[in-house]
Amino acid sequence: MLVTFGRALILYILVVIVMRIMGKRQIGQLQPFELVIAIMISELAAVPMQNTGIPLVYGIIPILTLLILQLLISYLSIKSIRFRALICGKPAILIEKGRIRESELRKEMYTLNDLLEQLRINNCPNVSDVEYAILETNGQLSVIPKSQKRPLTPEDMNIQPQAEGIVVDLIIDGRVLSNNLRIAGKDMQWLQTQLRSQHFTDPSEVFYACVDIASEKLFFQPREKGVEKSR
Repeated sequence: MLVTFGRALILYILVVIVMRIMGKRQIGQLQPFELVIAIMISELAAVPMQNTGIPLVYGIIPILTLLILQLLISYLSIKSIRFRALICGKPAILIEKGRIRESELRKEMYTLNDLLEQLRINNCPNVSDVEYAILETNGQLSVIPKSQKRPLTPEDMNIQPQAEGIVVDLIIDGRVLSNNLRIAGKDMQWLQTQLRSQHFTDPSEVFYACVDIASEKLFFQPREKGVEKSR
């Protein structure tokens, strides 16, 4: 039992490290080769985890081999446009100027029902309102509505809104994020002053606090009474 636990722990840590090195992408954003490698890694980790008769190294070496292969393919994809097109494919235009390209649907094996569903998800239920609908290489559908159907923007109204800055978290679950405080160009004394102005005596009374760097607008949310601070 202890051996099985140890093997599972080692493989779990290894797979987490490998997936972390592979990059920050959601499953839906993976390129085909990345999804294949992710599935193979999970299978390779499961076999020695379930069968203690298989040496652990027989699972570790293939996983590391796939990691190296994935990094190599990613590097070549960055350096070579042709290689990137070969491995990842090219985007396909499914709707052009309000008309569905039936030949592209068949080529990509994309049904009309799938297309209409994705249009509804993108708040463009009417095909005639779509300028372009592009099937990306990761399988997501990018919908570009016609200019007269797009939401009104400040530029359309000749309005120059104030620039927005990045919002930096200062307190999460009662804990002050010192590094973020430095990023915002503030110090603990400033934060204490702001807390007192909001009638807080200590950061532990705050569930969440953030500041907009550009406007210096602060947001504080107090902790709910009776809820313990997480450790």
